[in-house]
Amino acid sequence: MRTKRILAGVLGLSILLCCACGTGRKETADQLEGNLSDLIAGIYEKADLSEDFRSGLDNFETYELTDEIEVSILGTDEISYTEGAASIPMVSPNAFQFVLLRVEEQDVDTVKQQLKDHADLNKWICVSAETMLIESRGNVIFFAMGDNDTVYALNSAFQKY
Repeated sequence: MRTKRILAGVLGLSILLCCACGTGRKETADQLEGNLSDLIAGIYEKADLSEDFRSGLDNFETYELTDEIEVSILGTDEISYTEGAASIPMVSPNAFQFVLLRVEEQDVDTVKQQLKDHADLNKWICVSAETMLIESRGNVIFFAMGDNDTVYALNSAFQKY
């Protein structure tokens, strides 16, 4: 009887330790560290993009978001973020933008909803984005508008980064 209690105690302690260790690793793995402009460059590099899109990357500019441009990129100036970077083609016949935002952990869902509420797939002259995708990993939000294949390829690379 005493052996069963000891065995049950050891088993319970083992399960508790495994759960605690697993949770700690997940939180660390979900956080993306580093400069967001560098992360965008790395995501482009790792994404399974079409040759046409990849060949046009020389015409893209990646820059930090500022108060002057955030409405044109995010659709509003009411979004609270600690860091933001956007990648946009300077000359392109296609509607496209790719944004990463770093926000406070507790604000992730709120910011994602604000982006959904204010994003405009038709903001470009004469063209519209086919799709919009807003995802997150830890406290970094992925926000892209463009054609389906490109947006989903970038998100796949973001999730694996």
